[in-house]
Amino acid sequence: MRVAIFTDTYLPQINGVATSSSNLFKALKSHGHEAVVVTTNPFDNEFSFEDGIMRIPGLEIKKLYGYIGAWLWNSAAMKQLEKFHPDVIHVQTEAGVGQFGFLSSLKLHCATVYTFHTMMEDYAYYFTHGFFDRAARGVVRGYVRYEIMQADEFVTPSVKIQEYMRSIGVDDRINVIPTGIDFSKFEKKSLDPEKLAALKSKCGIDKGTYVVLSLGRVAKEKSIDVCLRGYAKFLTTHPERKTMFLLVGGGPALPELIKLARSLGLSGHFVSTGPVPPSEVAYYYALGDCFVSASITETQGLTFMEAMAASLVLLCRYDDTLLGTIKDGTNGYFFSDEDDFAEKLPGIISLPASKLETIRAEERKSNEPYSINRFYESLLEVYKRAIRKNW
Repeated sequence: MRVAIFTDTYLPQINGVATSSSNLFKALKSHGHEAVVVTTNPFDNEFSFEDGIMRIPGLEIKKLYGYIGAWLWNSAAMKQLEKFHPDVIHVQTEAGVGQFGFLSSLKLHCATVYTFHTMMEDYAYYFTHGFFDRAARGVVRGYVRYEIMQADEFVTPSVKIQEYMRSIGVDDRINVIPTGIDFSKFEKKSLDPEKLAALKSKCGIDKGTYVVLSLGRVAKEKSIDVCLRGYAKFLTTHPERKTMFLLVGGGPALPELIKLARSLGLSGHFVSTGPVPPSEVAYYYALGDCFVSASITETQGLTFMEAMAASLVLLCRYDDTLLGTIKDGTNGYFFSDEDDFAEKLPGIISLPASKLETIRAEERKSNEPYSINRFYESLLEVYKRAIRKNW
């Protein structure tokens, strides 16, 4: 089978869609299929095609994480796609490259699969700044429904998104397929101990320091400020415990959060690394003891599963998306607000070794449904159905 994956974001960018697209590309290739990725070019303003990755030039959108906005058509990419002649076009995003994917499927007369990864309504404020917010959300919903109608098969990564789609009037078949992850690369036994030790030194992590880790895109909708405020409250009641809040990642909210950390008096307890290369992410997970998140805008929560693969204890704000991933008190913990965060953290830090081992065993079980092989097998069935609809 020949599959063309269209996505507006791809490695080295760090986000769930880029990770999912990369994992899909690798899974297809490893099972003997032919695959190409069509994405944006963050390196220069030229079209390139190397190692199966077509990169289309575009304009940087500084308001939206510096992502590249590509045009709806690229002649150079189309020439390569005509040579490749895909059986399936898999559209992963809704912007320029995603639209190019839908247009390409019409020209090439091939099956189309569309995965809805991102709760687009949650990003409307980047453009509306709070004005006409309800109207903007209505436009987004109509746009999403239109996109789904263009595809032969439609995929969401979680039940939460499936329910959202039903709520906005989507009656089509919805395939719920969680993104597959290669969990082995996050296990500490896979890491170079000398490199890990050097990174600890670089981040100022002394022996005996308990590291509270926040890792991922640093943006308003991630609500990292809730975790910082909760951590600051924890410090006021437990100043004797040697701890650090390690913020790993880049994004538009980073300067604001650094300023907040200073205002909360976290000097000496807070380190921000800024963005890190995807190849280094596993090492940064290994620095942590407890992974924290207050985001309620996740469509699946890949970082939560990666953190579990790295054997961190999870402390996350309750959200329906996480119900199938985190079982409170079994393989992680929920908190409701910054006060609850401050109350829960001391108990997690004091967990005995036997309880930690039980949690880690449960984390391994929880991650089993999200294996790369299960992801691949589920999508292969979707591809076959989409192809049959085009016979």
